[in-house]
Amino acid sequence: RSLKKKKKTKRERNRTIKTDLSLLLECLKFQMKCPNLQKQALLTIHSICEKRDLLREMGGVAFVYNLSKSSVVHSDVKEAALFTLGTLVEANVYCKNSLCKKETFADLAGWLIKDDIPLTQKRVTVYLLSALVANNNSTSVVANAMHTYQLWTSVSSALCGCVNNPQSDGQHICATAFPNIKIWLQQVAVQHTEIFQSLCSFIAMTVANNSRVQESFSSSGGLKTLALSLARLTSVADVSLLSCQLCVTISKTLSACITDNSVYSVLASGLARYCIVSHLISLLASPNLEPQHRLSVLLTLGHCTESSGKTAL
Repeated sequence: RSLKKKKKTKRERNRTIKTDLSLLLECLKFQMKCPNLQKQALLTIHSICEKRDLLREMGGVAFVYNLSKSSVVHSDVKEAALFTLGTLVEANVYCKNSLCKKETFADLAGWLIKDDIPLTQKRVTVYLLSALVANNNSTSVVANAMHTYQLWTSVSSALCGCVNNPQSDGQHICATAFPNIKIWLQQVAVQHTEIFQSLCSFIAMTVANNSRVQESFSSSGGLKTLALSLARLTSVADVSLLSCQLCVTISKTLSACITDNSVYSVLASGLARYCIVSHLISLLASPNLEPQHRLSVLLTLGHCTESSGKTAL
């Protein structure tokens, strides 16, 4: 009898919650001219559904997602809708699976490359995207089917816009992406120069003039990954113009990672085990290295050699 009573109580509670959610969805639908009410409704939905799957069962997840795409909805409401979806996806695998579609990734990529999308909306878009792909093997099939590299180029470009807003806070926030950035650098093929260059730009902007963030990047294994990438690409720089160009990009990024650091000599000396100086000298001798890029390579070479004699070859 006690078990039946508990089940009845749970059913009644779910019925009450569904009624509340229906009213909240109605508010979202019919209060288009009142963005503040819509935002409050979304936040209430988030607090109610964080541990439940009722919203998806009612078709509410699809409704909130369509709301985030609507051209007549205020930008603040779109941001709240994307944030709500992100929290639901993080808490509920069924919500995550329902949104892991080719169309969803295409929409997210499109928003990230648009110039007229507010920066805060791009940030929340990146948050939703991260929640969708985190610990989710099923997304790989969808992502590969729609040219993931274009998507990640958009993501890294959006992150670059977040770094300096404001710089110190933005750098520390963006530094949390370093473990993923390291993996992407390891996986990106040479022919996908746009994603590689975008990632390097993001790294350089995030670590610039910030010793704590530079050390964080090194601790994540990112500095090692860049060094190994340089070693791999300089070996073919003489016969591949594309590889030579990427070497220049990596060289500039390495320079940003070790300069203006209170433990500058420690980070630079740590590169000695990867024979960075030898690789940079090899790059300088490459027939594919354009004259305007020699100075940046020489600067990196100088940064590596002036800190410690250990880096010499």
